[in-house]
Amino acid sequence: MKTTTVSDAQTRAVGRRLASLLRPNDVLLLCGPLGSGKTAFVAGLAEGLGIDEPVTSPSFVIARRYDGGFIPLVHADVYRLGSLNEVLDLDLFDEARDAVLAIEWGDAVAGAIPGEYLRIVIDVTGDEERQITFEPHGTSWAPRPFQDVLS
Repeated sequence: MKTTTVSDAQTRAVGRRLASLLRPNDVLLLCGPLGSGKTAFVAGLAEGLGIDEPVTSPSFVIARRYDGGFIPLVHADVYRLGSLNEVLDLDLFDEARDAVLAIEWGDAVAGAIPGEYLRIVIDVTGDEERQITFEPHGTSWAPRPFQDVLS
């Protein structure tokens, strides 16, 4: 399942539309190169979850929690972590209990995900153009209407 965006605003809009399909305890792994729009996507996701706070990259603090929406959001960036054990030491899954967990550089932790997740790949295909691919892992994602997000 893929869609293409041609601006930061459109990337945010895809994140905003995805929020309508999410449930507490959903895990999202965001994958893509530096500058591909992962944080912009999560900012749109937060908007769609009803979170009013501005979303900023958690690169230096590793994880931020946003409450106040329909579902809380934990936004993590594992780029600076050196090992999977460091990720596990953060207890992100406990922190994100009853929240949506969005992890930037998600491929680094895919092997440690204790269940189902949605892998979101953002590829840079032009100066502003991005191709966003949704790869559901697990049966709970199957009945969700992704076509609503992609349109």
